[in-house]
Amino acid sequence: MHMLFRTLLHMLFLSRRKPTLGHYDIARTRFVTLPTDLDVNRHMNNGVYFSIMDVARFDMLVRNGVFGLMREKGWYPVVASETITFRKSLQLWQRFTIESRLIGYDERAVYVEHRLVRPDASGEPEIYARAFIRARFLRKAGGTVPVSELMEVFGTPPADDELPEWIERWGADVALPPTRAGAPSVWG
Repeated sequence: MHMLFRTLLHMLFLSRRKPTLGHYDIARTRFVTLPTDLDVNRHMNNGVYFSIMDVARFDMLVRNGVFGLMREKGWYPVVASETITFRKSLQLWQRFTIESRLIGYDERAVYVEHRLVRPDASGEPEIYARAFIRARFLRKAGGTVPVSELMEVFGTPPADDELPEWIERWGADVALPPTRAGAPSVWG
């Protein structure tokens, strides 16, 4: 439940007070590790990272204008796949920033990179964790928004921003069958 309050705080108040961004700009969203974020090892729980990245992603969508376009068109985003790599733990009351950026598209989805960073000894941003999100946009009236339609609205990514081959392969490798197709749970 606490994540709902964080999301509303960012979307309704904090995001609207920050500078606007272009669709492909890096959004930086600040957080503090709260007691409700911790696990039994007294560091941020691995599942909380994904929840806080949701908040950062909505901050990015509000600031780059995509959230307004989604509401206008009756679209909403859903995460299809996500992966994270941890490097260092976030401890209670540590301040950190999530850097979020739309990195590209494949024929079916949008990809976002998130970096959780804190200053190192020299004050430079140091990566504590990095995640990649594969998302789709759906219509409230039903159906999926084609990537071609998304690119018409958001514009094409900068020419030097080519989606890495490994991320396209990862997106395909971890995809489950469509919702109307069978997906039996067979081990082995």
